[in-house]
Amino acid sequence: MITQPQTVPVPDPYEERLRMQTARLLAYRDDGPLVTLLRGRVGPGLPAVPAALAALVAIVAMALAGILDDGPILLVPVLVMIVLVLPTAARDHLGRLDWLVPPLIRGTEFLTIILIGLAADAPKWLLYVLIYVIGYHTYDTVYRTRQSIWPAAWVFKAGLGWELRLLIIGVGAALGVLTWVLAALTLYLGVLFAIESITSWVGLDKQTALAQAGDDLEASPEEAQEQATGEAEQT
Repeated sequence: MITQPQTVPVPDPYEERLRMQTARLLAYRDDGPLVTLLRGRVGPGLPAVPAALAALVAIVAMALAGILDDGPILLVPVLVMIVLVLPTAARDHLGRLDWLVPPLIRGTEFLTIILIGLAADAPKWLLYVLIYVIGYHTYDTVYRTRQSIWPAAWVFKAGLGWELRLLIIGVGAALGVLTWVLAALTLYLGVLFAIESITSWVGLDKQTALAQAGDDLEASPEEAQEQATGEAEQT
């Protein structure tokens, strides 16, 4: 019996590009376990860019109005951002301007941290270090995905996501223990992101070295001699 050779379907380049775009933007959002849990339960969700922009404008308006004072009121900007931005996670992020969503989320997160910290009289250097740690994680994620190296899903869950980070900070401010909360959160995230990033890049370097060694072993003696001669001529 003659069997026909099985053909492997070739993915459509356009659909593959859209899939990669969605995956990258969702990674850049840095959603945490709460968003992941509720993503499938918010229906079609809110339009991503208008909702994220509305959250930013609302928080800026609260700051300009002077209503952000020490106490439970500091939970309000956190809740506003969660109510407006969380439902946008259900969208496919394929709109022409949806690339604006991650920077809007990150900018609003940083602004909220600063406003809450200043209102609660938290140490400014601690706010700076926390923002630096989150910013490093964002940069690391962007750089990795551009190299087609995707961080593990557990990193985003363990990193708490923008929503749980803000909730923890808001609750800490409302209870009057923001400085201790900021210190613990900064230490935890700093250790987590640093160790995960270092181990991932070291592991990648080892894989690259092993792959290079395998290529060298597979090369014929003539090819190896040619490569060595070429390198010697370049030097």
